[in-house]
Order: sequence, then C-alpha cells, then structure tokens
Amino acid sequence: MSTLDPPFSDHLQEDELTPDQYGDFISSLPTAGFLSQYCGVWFPTRVMQGVLSLKKHFQAHETDILMMTPPKVGTTWLKAILFAIVNRKHHLDLQKHPLLTNNPHILVPYLDLHLYNKKEIVYLYRNPKDTFVSLWHFLKNNERTTNSFEETFDKFCQGVSNFGPYWDHVLSYWKESSEKPQRILCLRYEELKQQPTTHLKRIAEFLGCPFSKEEKTKGLINDISRLCSFDHLSKLEYFFCQGNSGDWMNYLTPYMAEKLDHITEEKLLGTGLKF
Repeated sequence: MSTLDPPFSDHLQEDELTPDQYGDFISSLPTAGFLSQYCGVWFPTRVMQGVLSLKKHFQAHETDILMMTPPKVGTTWLKAILFAIVNRKHHLDLQKHPLLTNNPHILVPYLDLHLYNKKEIVYLYRNPKDTFVSLWHFLKNNERTTNSFEETFDKFCQGVSNFGPYWDHVLSYWKESSEKPQRILCLRYEELKQQPTTHLKRIAEFLGCPFSKEEKTKGLINDISRLCSFDHLSKLEYFFCQGNSGDWMNYLTPYMAEKLDHITEEKLLGTGLKF
C-alpha cells in the first residue's frame, strides 16, 4: 500500500473482511504497546483476529453460559468455580478432579481465543486499585510490558489497558444486569472472597443447577470452595497473585490512590454502583 492510499479500514467495511484480510485491518488500528484500539476499547493485539471472528460469526444459544470479567479481577478463580459447579455431577471424586491437574483457562476457554459458545453471563468485578496492582504483576511477570509502574498506572487511568477503559467495562455489564437480572449475574470480588459458600450457592441457582439438600449435607459446597481456592490454583503451572484485597496499599502512593478514587467517583456518579 502506497502512502497515498487511504487507510485500510477506510476502504473496506469490517463485515466484508475475509480471514486473510484480518491482518491488514488489525495493523491499521491505533496501537499502544501490546494493545490495539477497536470500537473504543483496547484489546491485546494477539486476540484481535478472534475478536473480529466472534463479531462476524458468533451465535449464542439460549442455554449457553458466558463468563465475563475485566482482566485481573479474579478471572481464573471464577472459571474454576463455574467449572466445578456446572460439571459437579460428572466429577464426583474430587481426588481425581480435572482442576487438580488442569489450568482453569483450559477447562473454560476464552471466546476470543477459542470461539467457545456460551450465553448466560456471570460477571466479576473488583476494586480498581487492587485490579491495577494485580494487572501490573501480571504484565511484569509475563513480560507483557516494558513500561514502568508509573507509566502503566497513567495508561490504566487513561483507559489504555486490556479490554479497557476498566470503569466503562464494569458499568456496561452492571447496568445490563440491573435490566436483565435473569440473564446477567454481577459478582463483586471482595464479597465472593469473604463469603465464598454463600455466593457459590447463588451462582449455582443462577445457572439453573442449584445444590441439592443432599449435596449441601455432604459438604459439597465447601469442597468446591476449597478445590477452587487460591492455595490450590497457585500450585498450577500459571502465575497467580494471592488475590488479597487491599494489597494496593503496598504499591500505590497516596497520590495514585487518590487519583483512582477520584476517577472512580466521577465515573460512577449517579449509577448506584459501588466497588
């Protein structure tokens, strides 16, 4: 393409793209490090082909289940919980459970990476300050960024982060859950961590597979809670933070904490949502 040609995205509509044209379209998008901006959202460039395929071809079924979260709010933990709840009748022997040897991301694949069809939505969100700190650990430990802590923080505040802006992501699902509570279940990370058995029951009921009286008597809810605990997940071949609430105090300066609080207050004003 010569310098006089119009941008790729200007002369070909997205719905006209064929898979062999995805690369050119993706390369035409605004970028920031490992991210590409598409429809006002920052996606990891490596998943953009899956995002385009999903938008064009994905058709959900009424009985399917979708799990949605922004990054680093407890995604892997929730995947483990959902897999254990939904498939509990197929894995009665917890000593041989797939979660003992498999990463939850293998058992519950990503839509944008694996085109896995699901419908009902379970959504998890978390305090923005802990979310950012967890994101920073993930990026550094997986060599996903060359930016400093301060630079990464500024980008997060500007909305330039995986699937960001973070506040917009959370608000969009929270508002939908208020309008369609039978379709979308919103969970707050801190509450799930404080009362896991209470929320495991709530999740099971939402998914249409509530725990039976016999399962409760046998202590299955507690067994699943232990199976999906951070202590267990941290033993798998994957990087996990301990997921401690309030850990942000060990990393953020007072100025940073105040800045995130201000953004949060501004974004959530009048919505009724609280972190």
